[in-house]
Amino acid sequence: MTTFTFVDLFAGIGGIRIAFENIGGKCVFSSEWDRYAQKSYQAYFLETPHGDITQIDAEKIPDHDILTAGFPCQTFSILGDRKGFTDTRGTLFFDIERILKVKRPKAFLLENVKNLVSHDQGRTFSVIKTSLESLGYTVYSKVLNALDFGLPQKRERIIIIGFLGNYSFRFPEVQKERANLKDFLEDDKEVDPKHYASEKVVKSVWSRLKSEPFFPSVWHENKSGNISVLPYSCALRAGASYNYLLVNGVRRLTSRENLRLQGFPDNYPIVVPHSQIRKQGGNSVPIPMIQAVAKELILGLNLETPSHEGYRVKIEESGQLAFL
Repeated sequence: MTTFTFVDLFAGIGGIRIAFENIGGKCVFSSEWDRYAQKSYQAYFLETPHGDITQIDAEKIPDHDILTAGFPCQTFSILGDRKGFTDTRGTLFFDIERILKVKRPKAFLLENVKNLVSHDQGRTFSVIKTSLESLGYTVYSKVLNALDFGLPQKRERIIIIGFLGNYSFRFPEVQKERANLKDFLEDDKEVDPKHYASEKVVKSVWSRLKSEPFFPSVWHENKSGNISVLPYSCALRAGASYNYLLVNGVRRLTSRENLRLQGFPDNYPIVVPHSQIRKQGGNSVPIPMIQAVAKELILGLNLETPSHEGYRVKIEESGQLAFL
């Protein structure tokens, strides 16, 4: 049952879209420039997203209630060059800003890396927040971890929520019970041999082990070469080495496991090479975490009366959320 409309910008393979569709939203526009991501997106949603958002006229984007965007994070990532920006002009955030200015959706959800908050001593995030507030949006933000929302992946991301008007909002509470890694792993007997590390790599990893191993587990090698044995995966990374994460110290994650760790359903088709799935998984979002935030966003729109003239919300007798 459709209760609101949204757009899916910097869509990747559609993680944010799945989260919002799961709570009744209808996607009216999507944009993603990477051709492999477009191929995966089309295979699941049966539509190809529009291309480069910088080349799309905001006026031609359909009206929508909520704008969503997991905009590129390399500029702000600890592992990237961390150049950031001192102004929104010339950055991809500018495209979000210009679309918000023209289309005036009632709310938005933006996602980026945790380091965005502290980048350049907080000045980068301050520019973003001030830019959004200057458009009339009440802005909320918080760093959330996928581990707290039913996924065995330590993935911390900043979530930025905005409402056109003075709405109240609270981020979702964390889940007390952690996910079981075993439920997300494929049977070793069914894993393609190509995913197993070489004998040389396995010996090297085991030789550097400083703690007692347990199974199932994901072994994480940090930049210093130290090995941690964990009951969950560290954050999937688009450009990580193939041996960055090893299941039980012997094999790499399969394509399906990469998708599962982000919350993608098992009927999500795998239509691109494994190297691209690794990239797509690393660039995607934790679906259950986004969905939990999306529920609170819709609840905020439903319960509060905005101070901004002309935007009111009520629940119809049918149970649908109506924007007035």
